[in-house]
Amino acid sequence: MNQPDLGFKVSELRQQKGLTQERLAELCEVSPRTIQRIESGEVDPRAYTLQCLGTVLEFDFGEENTGNENLWLTILHLSSIFVIIIIPLLLWSWKKNQSYKIDQQGRLVLNFQITMTLALFAAAFLLMVFPAGLILAGEQAVNSMEGTPVFILVTICLPLPLILIGIFCTYQGVVNAMRALSDKPIRYALSIPFVK
Repeated sequence: MNQPDLGFKVSELRQQKGLTQERLAELCEVSPRTIQRIESGEVDPRAYTLQCLGTVLEFDFGEENTGNENLWLTILHLSSIFVIIIIPLLLWSWKKNQSYKIDQQGRLVLNFQITMTLALFAAAFLLMVFPAGLILAGEQAVNSMEGTPVFILVTICLPLPLILIGIFCTYQGVVNAMRALSDKPIRYALSIPFVK
């Protein structure tokens, strides 16, 4: 893992473990200034220091394999097209310890997937409830509505949210895959941060 990603990962893992920079430096037998410089991206740590950081933070920094990083990022972002949360979850779980970018962007994809899955369920619920309400209102009311512009409008508009969610997911997946390939910031609109 190269700087500045290494520094970000060290800082993130240190904070997750509730360690201060001073305590981490003490455990790794280095100066606090060394930890500060590593986290800020000013220096690459020596092999021994990196090994100590990996032991204390329980992370294998040597496992980094960024050769196929762009391929995995593309697959991860394009998996958001299908609105099936299991695919990006498996990809992220498998690759998150091998690349800081995959870890961070995988969280964004998962948050987007969870949000869109909830929106999909809400749209499907409305799709089921509204016709059921018409049936409960009486078969006569439904029959009297046939052929009217209201009935046709309702029949056409009911599946519209499902179609729009599909188009939106496809757009977001393709755009963010291209942004990941060109090292631009990733943005998923309308995404709720469930996974932090």
